[in-house]
Amino acid sequence: MAHIESFVSPHTQPNGQHQPGTFSLEGKLALVTGGGTGIGLEIARCMATAGATVIITGRREAVLQEAVADLGPSVHYLTNDVCALDTLEDLVEQIETTHGPLDILVNNAGINMKKPALDVTDEEFSRIIHTNLNAVFALTRVCARRMVERKSGVILMISSMAAYYGIDRVVAYAASKSAVEGMVKVLASEFSKHNVRVNAIAPGFIETEMSRTAMNSDPDRRDRAMRRTPMGKFGQPSDIGHAAVFLASEGARYITGASLPVDGGNSIGF
Repeated sequence: MAHIESFVSPHTQPNGQHQPGTFSLEGKLALVTGGGTGIGLEIARCMATAGATVIITGRREAVLQEAVADLGPSVHYLTNDVCALDTLEDLVEQIETTHGPLDILVNNAGINMKKPALDVTDEEFSRIIHTNLNAVFALTRVCARRMVERKSGVILMISSMAAYYGIDRVVAYAASKSAVEGMVKVLASEFSKHNVRVNAIAPGFIETEMSRTAMNSDPDRRDRAMRRTPMGKFGQPSDIGHAAVFLASEGARYITGASLPVDGGNSIGF
C-alpha cells in the first residue's frame, strides 16, 4: 500500500501550514455498506489509508469484527441490514452522534443471482431490486438530507458491467444496476447546487472469493469475460478502492453524475 500513501501524502504550503494532499481523505468520515468482505472491504481499506475514519456495516457481526481487526483503529463497524429500511435513520443518527458528520457514503452492499430470466420468480426479482435499489435509495435519502443541509458531501454508488451491456442470466441484477445509473444522474442534478456530488463506479470483472467461485463453475463465461477485456486479466478489489478514494477526494471536486468503469477496458472491448 506504500504507493497509496505517497499518492495522498500531505504537503506544506508556503506559509508553513500543514495541508492534506489533493487526493487525501484526512479528516473525512465515510460509511461503507457491505464493508466486511470483497470490494467493500478494500474500499474501506483504501479510504482508511487515505486518512478517513471509516464505518463499515453488514449483517454478520463476526465478519465485521474480523474486518476491523484487519483494517486498524480508524475503522469501526455497526451491524445493520440495509434492507430493513426503517432502521436506516437510526443508523445514520448513531454514526453522526458518535463520530460526527458523514462526509462520504459508499452504497456498496448488494446481491446477485444467476438464473435464466424465464425461471426468475417475482419474489426473487423483488428481493434483488429491494436490496440493490430500494435500500440504496433509502439510505442515500437519509444521508443526503444531512449533506444537503450542510452543503457538503459525496455519495458513491456501485454499478456494474451489467448496466452497460447485456449479460445473460442476471436480469434482476442488471435491472437494479441500470436503475442505479439513472438515479445517479437525477440525484446529481438535484444535489449539485448544494455541493453534494453523486457518482457511480462500474466494476468490471473483479477477482473476489465470490467471483472466483462463480467463474470457476462456468468456464465459458470466464473465458468470454477475458476475451472482451483488452487488458486480459481480472481486476483486484483494491482497484475499486482506489477509484472510490479519487471520486471522494478534492481531486474529483468537479465530477458529478458520472459512472466510472474500472474494468480493464471490458466495456469497450470486442
